[in-house]
Amino acid sequence: MIQTAERSSAQDASENPIYQRHIIAYREAAKRISGALLEVGCGEGYGIQHLAAAAGSYLGIDKFPTTVENLPAHAEIRQLEVPPFKGIADHSFDFVVTFQVIEHIENDLLFLQEIKRVLKPGGQLILTTPNRLMSLSRNPWHVREYKPVEMRTILERVFPQVDLQAVYGNEKVMHYYEENKASVRKFTRFDIFNLQYRLPRRLLQIPYDLANRMNRRMLQNQHTGLVNDITADDYFIAPVADNCLDYFAICTA
Repeated sequence: MIQTAERSSAQDASENPIYQRHIIAYREAAKRISGALLEVGCGEGYGIQHLAAAAGSYLGIDKFPTTVENLPAHAEIRQLEVPPFKGIADHSFDFVVTFQVIEHIENDLLFLQEIKRVLKPGGQLILTTPNRLMSLSRNPWHVREYKPVEMRTILERVFPQVDLQAVYGNEKVMHYYEENKASVRKFTRFDIFNLQYRLPRRLLQIPYDLANRMNRRMLQNQHTGLVNDITADDYFIAPVADNCLDYFAICTA
């Protein structure tokens, strides 16, 4: 199995800024959830400690195997590729959480429709995905990314109530973002034919992943204090705007 830079890990210090960006989403979601919870795309499971503590029951699903030590008694993990959500009954959950997943899904509309199907009436989806306007290059692991109006449009096709919030960073985070942006440009300046947008994304996935990891580790070496010192407290949730890093959508079924 290829482990890509899409699956951020707390074990790699160079990924600390993106890892902490994920943690703030879990923290904020944990403040809002209760009852029966489904997490779609639980990844390495580092969000379970935040979510399971607030939920009456927790089910995590992921297309890859997920092994978590000391899994709470009221928590379960299944390997399942979605959509559809096979084996999950209608109106089973009070909340569904899915972070940095929808951009990987070919049929994003069916994905959202399946989430609504498994939510109880009045239940809520909490979803994050990157803001396309702030992406530094094409990410070939993503089927698509969304501009703010595109994000709202597809969510409102499925859910009657959408509160589109977003994840932002403070000055420290945005300093890192600008350093990262300048570093990425050192790589992309050689793409004079704009091949990153012309070639099929599957041909670019492994080269992108290698370059992405190289870039992050180079930033780690050059700006150790900046990379290491960023914490989840350096991110915050506010109403959506063009300069947000990720969307933080709260949708009511």
